Amino acid sequence: MKYYIIAGEASGDLHGSNLMKSLYNEDPTAEIRFWGGDLMQSVGGTLVKHYRDLSFMGFLEVALNLKTILNNIKICKKDILEFQPDVLVFIDYPGFNMRIAKWAKKLGMKTHYYISPQIWAWKENRIKDIKRDIDKMYVILPFEKDFYENKHHYQVEFVGHPLIDAIHNRTSVNEIEFRNENNLSNKPIIAILPGSRKQEITKMLSVMLSVVADFPDYQFVIAGAPSQEYSFYSTFLIANNCHFISNKTYDLLSVSYAALVTSGTATLETALFKVPEVVCYKGSWLSYQIAKRIVTLKYISLVNLIMDKEVVTELIQENCNTKNIKIELQKLLDSSYRSEVLENYNELEMKLGGSGASQKTAKLIVSNLQKI
Repeated sequence: MKYYIIAGEASGDLHGSNLMKSLYNEDPTAEIRFWGGDLMQSVGGTLVKHYRDLSFMGFLEVALNLKTILNNIKICKKDILEFQPDVLVFIDYPGFNMRIAKWAKKLGMKTHYYISPQIWAWKENRIKDIKRDIDKMYVILPFEKDFYENKHHYQVEFVGHPLIDAIHNRTSVNEIEFRNENNLSNKPIIAILPGSRKQEITKMLSVMLSVVADFPDYQFVIAGAPSQEYSFYSTFLIANNCHFISNKTYDLLSVSYAALVTSGTATLETALFKVPEVVCYKGSWLSYQIAKRIVTLKYISLVNLIMDKEVVTELIQENCNTKNIKIELQKLLDSSYRSEVLENYNELEMKLGGSGASQKTAKLIVSNLQKI
């Protein structure tokens, strides 16, 4: 069968690559065409467009790049028509994917969604579009099944969180070799995860690095995103005494003692690696003003949302400053505070439903197509 997969961000590339592996296991003759990144491309299939050309963060940034976004939608529709897939599989990235789904459904195409749009956070009225345009929804957060089925009477499949597999199935790292290969000392490592998009990295990295001099007994290491060149980070490195490692975030987290993390999927990844973290977020002034008026959630990090309590500290907008980051990072280095965070991390992993999310989803996609 022919599968057309659309992922528009780094996390979607990761989950898309694992889904593709599982689809090939379930359907060895599968033909896959996709929008994604390097990880998906390494599995096989045909890459149409890389996510680095798709990601725009915040309301203002989307508005400024609207022409590019509309052109990408036009390219995508044309490519789908030429490929004639048996099913479209959307991975998160709702602003783009829901537009394609509406168009595709009118043409009678099969539409499956893996990793739900976060309509429980904002734009809850999108449920009407989902009911109309999405044939099958596969959710990865435990509270999403209740949200869809009990609140909105729309049946979904809870498949568990794919990050559990992505982390547990990876090749373990020899810490001594890792430190030697990357010219790191024996000091404990504080990882800095400033995001994957240029806009958020530019906003976050300077303030995250502003505390480096206050922790001389630790070494700070920036996790470089695969979508960005070293030259982009170099100006930040020159001004601060820190290290840089590109495209090895999981390896870095596996040997880190603490972390400063920009809000997003990385907050959950850091927790699953059992690394105490401070969550940091700054957006443009306009985007933040709009967001705080329409987003009704108590928390911005997935860790706190899933646990429904503050497990990790969130420093948002004006609170994300040198003074507060220093205070909160110092707490993470205290043994009793660390123990409390780690206990909560263990409970978090249990709530996420265990392993096998990608395989479960692939089985459901293939079996649903075979019923037709």
